[in-house]
Amino acid sequence: MVPPSVPTDAELRAQAEAVAESCLRQRLMLVTAESCTGGWIAKTLTDLPGSSAWFDAGVVTYSYEAKQALLGVDPRTLEHTGAVSEETVLEMVSGALARFGAGVAVAVTGIAGPTGGTPDKPVGTVWIGWKRRGGYAHALLCHFGGDRDAVRRQTVAAALAGLRKTLTE
Repeated sequence: MVPPSVPTDAELRAQAEAVAESCLRQRLMLVTAESCTGGWIAKTLTDLPGSSAWFDAGVVTYSYEAKQALLGVDPRTLEHTGAVSEETVLEMVSGALARFGAGVAVAVTGIAGPTGGTPDKPVGTVWIGWKRRGGYAHALLCHFGGDRDAVRRQTVAAALAGLRKTLTE
């Protein structure tokens, strides 16, 4: 999934505002678990005034150890599938909900570049997961183009779009 263009700050803000409105309307708190975006999703959401009414926490976990300690990702998952996998992102999003009092969560893990890619997982490979408390986690594999900033920006946009969808289900 590669958007036709890299989203602007204004477009990201509009998506964040829609997420905020849904969370407020449903009285849900939100938590983020981020790797390749380095907290950019949380920043985009908390740039909105009043975000403390619906934003609970954001966790940035780059290392395997952090994913295990802070989100409860199973070491065997990381050993067998790596950090950039469907299994890992599903454990990240589920772990975020388990550790915080939020009602909805998003998690991202990927390879933003410019290095770190492999033939099986090239730069731009990103897994995004979403989950509502009491519901099932779901994940999406994305392949984004561009430089590190473009990959990360597209990841934030896709994560927010998925949150909007998750909040309407």
